[in-house]
Amino acid sequence: MISSSSNDLGLVPALYERQENFDAAATREIASHVRAILHTVGEEPSREGLLKTPLRVARAYQFLLQGYAIDAHQILASAIFEESYNEMILVRDIDIFSLCEHHLLPFFGKAHVAYMPNKKIVGLSKIPRVVDAFARRLQVQERLTVQIRDAIQEAVEPFGVAVVIEANHLCMVMRGVQKQNAITATSSMSGEFLNSHRTRAEFMRLINSRNN
Repeated sequence: MISSSSNDLGLVPALYERQENFDAAATREIASHVRAILHTVGEEPSREGLLKTPLRVARAYQFLLQGYAIDAHQILASAIFEESYNEMILVRDIDIFSLCEHHLLPFFGKAHVAYMPNKKIVGLSKIPRVVDAFARRLQVQERLTVQIRDAIQEAVEPFGVAVVIEANHLCMVMRGVQKQNAITATSSMSGEFLNSHRTRAEFMRLINSRNN
């Protein structure tokens, strides 16, 4: 058996380097503010463990808030198809990660999104992408719920849209009331989901069902 390593082939193993693109000016500005915060709270930004923290935080915020640069309506418009299907379409348990605009602390959980098509459907992957587009901004859960509903309603023009979000807010867990098991649920509905008790009940049954 013949084996070879990178050294055997005359190659030098490259150091790990993650490839991500960030705005250089924004990175410098955010990092300078993070450095000032560290100093203000009594830390020493130049010590080894914190030396790269301002840069990491600057990049993290750009990633976590990338939704400002994403057009949810374009996402939906890119994958709308004519289809005669007219029963409920539900995408359940979509992971959500967002930042509370009041404390800049994370809230995270699940979104459940359904719509009743009216001769048009949208590619299934676009619904989680739309959720991310709005979640990756400074948010309150109530507004996030409505924004998802309105984007789908306007782009797809279905008979109705329903959105439920269940989330855990670190501003309630780590500070304030410090209630670790408190879950916040919000809902926003339009059309058939508001007007038909049967449709609304079916939606709630489906999102509350879990596989054994």
